[in-house]
Amino acid sequence: MENIDKELIRYIEDNIIPQYSAFDKGHNIDHVQKVIKDSLYYCNKINDKTINNEYQSDLPVRTDLVYVIAAYHDLGLSSGREEHHIKSGEILEKDVTLRRWFSAEEIQTMKEAVEDHRASNKYAPRSIYGKIVAEADRDISLETILYRTVAYSINKYPDYNFDQIFERTYSHILNKYGENGYLKLWLNTPKNIAGLNDIREMLKTPQKMRMHTELIYLTKFNRTK
Repeated sequence: MENIDKELIRYIEDNIIPQYSAFDKGHNIDHVQKVIKDSLYYCNKINDKTINNEYQSDLPVRTDLVYVIAAYHDLGLSSGREEHHIKSGEILEKDVTLRRWFSAEEIQTMKEAVEDHRASNKYAPRSIYGKIVAEADRDISLETILYRTVAYSINKYPDYNFDQIFERTYSHILNKYGENGYLKLWLNTPKNIAGLNDIREMLKTPQKMRMHTELIYLTKFNRTK
């Protein structure tokens, strides 16, 4: 993050990232830090056209904008999950401290990118910045997806037993990541493509997926069946 103002980094680390400690285990501080890391990685790939042409963009991508977008992308969870992407954009827009580093136009670009990151959105992100944070937020690995889905279920439905949690987990993952799922990959990074293929293979064998889910349920959350 050598190209980002140190005062901006300090403000984000001291005031924004700690807010994620109030969210569920799938959207906690570890999550936002990973989204920031992956967003900056994709940003560098896009700017360095000699490394990987599939990430090309007509204009250089601003590292500082990418950093802020990733940091704010899920803050709206404080008001609920359904419209969290919209609320997150509002939080970013209303944060007057950001005006120390960014113009009104830049803040609008970041707000739109935050709004566009949600996987269930039916439209493509309006800029390369939205595509970057959307791709970084996907984190498509079977273990991670299972963990986050179980974590959400436990938090949202504390009275559910394992059978109910697995039923919801399988249904959610099929609806989102299955062959006809609503998730879209806007940059088509090799890592996420491979992860998506792994999940779709697992969906073909529900019993095997149940075993994986049960292991996570018992060991990661100290639950009993």
